[in-house]
This record gives sequence, C-alpha cells and structure tokens, in this order.
Amino acid sequence: MGFALSNMRLTSTAFDNDTPIPARYTGEAEDVSPVLSWSDAPEGTQSFAVICHDPDAPLISGRGTYGFVHWTLYNISGSVAGLPEGCSDYTTGKNDFGNTDYGGPMPPEGHGEHKYYFWVLALDKEVNLDSGLTMWELLERIEPHVIGMNRLIGTYRRS
Repeated sequence: MGFALSNMRLTSTAFDNDTPIPARYTGEAEDVSPVLSWSDAPEGTQSFAVICHDPDAPLISGRGTYGFVHWTLYNISGSVAGLPEGCSDYTTGKNDFGNTDYGGPMPPEGHGEHKYYFWVLALDKEVNLDSGLTMWELLERIEPHVIGMNRLIGTYRRS
C-alpha cells in the first residue's frame, strides 16, 4: 500500500481534528499523551504503530528528515483499538527530545501555531521491533507492511 490515507478513522476525546490541543497534553503542562481511538482498520491488520510528528518545526537534519518527532509507539496488537491517556504500554521509539517518552507540543517561543500529526498505521504482520527506533527508522522497517493509515491533526501555539 505504501503511505496513503485509508478509511481508518483516528479520533480523540481530548480534541477534534484541526482544533487546539489542550495544554494538559503539551510540554507546558502535564505533558501526557492524549486518549486516541481508531476504527475501520483494514481486514488482515495484525498490529499498529502510532506517531506524533510536527512538520512545522523549523528543523532539517543532515539526513534530509524534517520537523520534530514527539512520539513513536509500536508493537501494538491488532486487537487494540485505542490508547488511554498517558499511555505507557507497548514499545517506544526515540523522539527528538532524545528520550523514549511522549513529549507534547511546545513550539519555539514566537513561532506561532504548529500542526501536530497523530498517525495510526495498520500493519499486516506483527513486527516485534526493538525499542528505541527513531520515527524514520520505524517507517523504513514497517513500510512494506502498512495496509492502512490515517491521522488526527491538532494545533498548538505556545503561550
């Protein structure tokens, strides 16, 4: 399939698509991951991965990657349909803060509003990957197995 939107739906009780993310889920407050729920996963889904990425961050690496990765979570069973607030289950990858936790939105001061893309990716196999992968390493490894994906976009402007 590659990386194309599918009929999956990703929602949150914390915020609606293209609306502000409440401060609770940002680096300026409690910094906990929001509740996420997904539905309409493709037939044959065996596992999921979840990512939060800020493409508006003014960062380009020497490897040509861009933006800022806030969360990488994978090895999620295909029977799971969402994540609770403050989720600490499953396998975590390395974010751009340099750790393996969820790191909420916190754009540079004076940088204006950023869009944060929460992605859910459905895979046709259980990948059982080691912890600590960057988002880019994860995407490279799972790309042949992605059979569905969609996103929930939240916005945040630093106070």
